[in-house]
Amino acid sequence: MNTTSNAYLVGGGIGSLAAAAFLIRDGGWSGANVTILEAGPLMGGSLDGAGDAERGYSMRGGRMLTTDNYECTWALFKSIPSLTQPGQSVFDETMAFNETHVSHDMARLVDKRGAKLPVSSMGFSMQDRLELLRLSSADEADLGASRITDHLSSAFFETPFWFMWSTTFAFQPWHSAVEFRRYLHRFLLEFSRIETLAGVKRTIYNQYDSLVLPLQHWLLGQGVRLMGDCTVTGLDHSLDNDELVVIALHCVVNGEPEIRAIEAGDLVLVQNGSMTDASSLGSMTQAPPKQGKAIDGGWALWEKLAFERPALGNPAVFNSCVAQSYWASFTVTLKDTHFFDQMQRFSGNEAGTGGLVTFKDSNWLMSIVLAHQPHFINQPADVQVFWGYGLFPDRVGNFVAKPMADCTGAEILQELCGHLLFDVDTVATANCIPCRMPFITSMFMPRSPGDRPLPVPPHTRNLAFVSQFVELPLDTVFTVEYSVRVAQMAVYQLLGLSLPIPAVTPHDKSLHARFEALLKALK
Repeated sequence: MNTTSNAYLVGGGIGSLAAAAFLIRDGGWSGANVTILEAGPLMGGSLDGAGDAERGYSMRGGRMLTTDNYECTWALFKSIPSLTQPGQSVFDETMAFNETHVSHDMARLVDKRGAKLPVSSMGFSMQDRLELLRLSSADEADLGASRITDHLSSAFFETPFWFMWSTTFAFQPWHSAVEFRRYLHRFLLEFSRIETLAGVKRTIYNQYDSLVLPLQHWLLGQGVRLMGDCTVTGLDHSLDNDELVVIALHCVVNGEPEIRAIEAGDLVLVQNGSMTDASSLGSMTQAPPKQGKAIDGGWALWEKLAFERPALGNPAVFNSCVAQSYWASFTVTLKDTHFFDQMQRFSGNEAGTGGLVTFKDSNWLMSIVLAHQPHFINQPADVQVFWGYGLFPDRVGNFVAKPMADCTGAEILQELCGHLLFDVDTVATANCIPCRMPFITSMFMPRSPGDRPLPVPPHTRNLAFVSQFVELPLDTVFTVEYSVRVAQMAVYQLLGLSLPIPAVTPHDKSLHARFEALLKALK
């Protein structure tokens, strides 16, 4: 067990939490030698969930989970005890929950008349099929920094498949063709069941309560130090035999500057960039304020490091065009069952058995999802919570003459009821908290080789990056799995561990999966 060296993890997101677990579980480190430094008051990063029945619940979003693809994530959570199910791991409780709450969406797309659309056909023309096949077969080197629209004709973006795929994974037509191609391969199993979302797995509660809290509890039990209100503003480094060696951290702790020396043998793991940086919340009467990246400083450290050493990536590729990386979400807290009851009659799904309901003709491209209740650990039995988002928050609504980003919670509910043809009295007890996220899909921006650093960059001795803005072969960003896989790779490489890392399952090589996808594409 390592009892002398220290590890400092900059940023308290799921990547850092996972890296701390791997240092202890697989690296033999003492938890007392691991410190996580987080600028905000809470750990969890983008996997957040907060509030109560009176003030209203809020979560910026939730990542999609599957059991077919999240190899590193589930391998980790098999060793993390559940907080609510004694004797079970987080993995065990999640699998048991999904055995009794099976996903089968029966209202995936809704048209402008408030009617459910048939979605058995993907709506492809022969040209769509050929272009999609050509893109999925291309080499990443040939795709370069191209966009999806560089490879697919405009008609493709009006197909039922695109509406379902893009709202499931949050793709925009101008996003990276490389990332879109990776998703086609990584989630090939979802291609053939995209209309029902049958492959999606859910945690018992929101992902903060179900994933972050148990992992955090385990880390605390191991002696890990979790420091909130600590912003790392810079890294001092030296060169030793042409290797970069971090020698000090510059921090602001509770408003006071502090310098932490990094000794020989110490490790520094940095979460570079943030997809939820500069997020802001509104209320029933106020729209979320517009904020820039200077507010939270989630990009500042990476920008400084990359300016000093360009080999550490190019953050400007990802954070320089908010208009192409932002969307808005909202969380609704209800004190009666009227909306959930009416949604069950409309969709045919009990809460927690459906998936996304997307309003195809919505100017905002709005979607909602009703999870199994309660969705928060502290949620009273007579309170219900659901979540939604819009991919085009800069567009004027169909029923509210304002862009979604400028709407109050009450106006978002008015727009939602308009699409469902529900009376606004259905949400009379609702508290809708809107959220603006300027960089939420920044990791999907077109990029070139070198724009994302490797988990452990070449010619560095004690530095690693753990985030969604790190380069991994084959795997897909905007997933919990990506953060956990990066963390495992970084820790193993820094420690020189030869333990196996779960491989990316090659579903795209399965003849059965390819045949099912082909049948779906031909419908």
